[in-house]
Amino acid sequence: MSTTSAIRGEIVTAANEQASAGVDRVGVATLLEHGRTLSAPVLRSAVDRLASPMDTVAAYHFGWIDAAGNPADGDGGKAVRPALALLSAEAAGAPAEVGIPGAVAVELVHNFSLLHDDLMDGDEQRRHRDTVWKVHGPALAILVGDALFALANEVLLEQGTVEAGRATRRLTRASRKLIDGQAQDISFEHRERVAVEECLQMEGNKTGALLACAASIGAVLGGASEADADALEEYGYHLGLSFQAIDDLLGIWGDPAATGKQTWSDLRQRKKSLPVVAALAAGGPASERLAALLAADAKAADSSETGDIGGFDEEEFATRAALIEEAGGREWTSGEARRQYATAIAALDKMDMPGEVRRKLVGLADFVVVRER
Repeated sequence: MSTTSAIRGEIVTAANEQASAGVDRVGVATLLEHGRTLSAPVLRSAVDRLASPMDTVAAYHFGWIDAAGNPADGDGGKAVRPALALLSAEAAGAPAEVGIPGAVAVELVHNFSLLHDDLMDGDEQRRHRDTVWKVHGPALAILVGDALFALANEVLLEQGTVEAGRATRRLTRASRKLIDGQAQDISFEHRERVAVEECLQMEGNKTGALLACAASIGAVLGGASEADADALEEYGYHLGLSFQAIDDLLGIWGDPAATGKQTWSDLRQRKKSLPVVAALAAGGPASERLAALLAADAKAADSSETGDIGGFDEEEFATRAALIEEAGGREWTSGEARRQYATAIAALDKMDMPGEVRRKLVGLADFVVVRER
């Protein structure tokens, strides 16, 4: 069994047990494809507004063309956020189509963040091919990211309704939190110690805020009350924390063939992810040894003109991963993913919605926490 499959196994049983009694499994692939089908034409139309060469660069990022400009049927991502936006419209009693502007806006903001994150993190691969900054250069990666962010607000505001204004306020707040989270994440890399609560706050900003917006924006466009939109936002926020906890596990122990990233990718970037932070907080010999290694890294970075601590071989990364696991960081993070999942599902009970829509939201949550990448 691969490491990635093992991580899935840690979560899937608990997720199934925690889902409400009587909830049928739903065709998540159908939900995702439905969201993609409804939102893709509007998304492409929005991207077509960009000036050249930004339109071409964005099309490459979304997987619509290859690096040479030829049409491609690339992996444009799972489309979880568009599916959530359309389902949230249905939760408010509106047709799914009402949520399309919200689905597109959230997807644009999400991809704005990916373009910038790849550059800041130095990631050369995304979805099993070269990232935009690697192919087209850092300047265009930044500009296209900025353009997608501007388009997101434009797509919403051009609806010209009171509900669109409410939706835009939620999107801009989520975007600001997302940026806050990215800044926190970067700052943590240069600290020896980060508290677990600080890490959860960072991940709530970086990942939870936008999923929370996706889960509520369609409902807002459909005229939902603030209380109902807040309940859906709570569901999305905690689902985002569960999603990120899984991502943190995959960032250390995930199979590169499934994740599309290097082995030990988060350790290579010195990220203070949940497994690392939980291991450092646990105490004990493994925790203390890990802390000593990270302190030595920080000292080496401080004394380097470039902030680079030099390369490690695979054995060194394997040793650190083993220390994190021995100190309990992997087990704690797996448990936190389950706790956040349960909180997300419980939030759905705060809103009166059609039973079929609730089943779909639960099914989508199950998919998020048992994913391989």
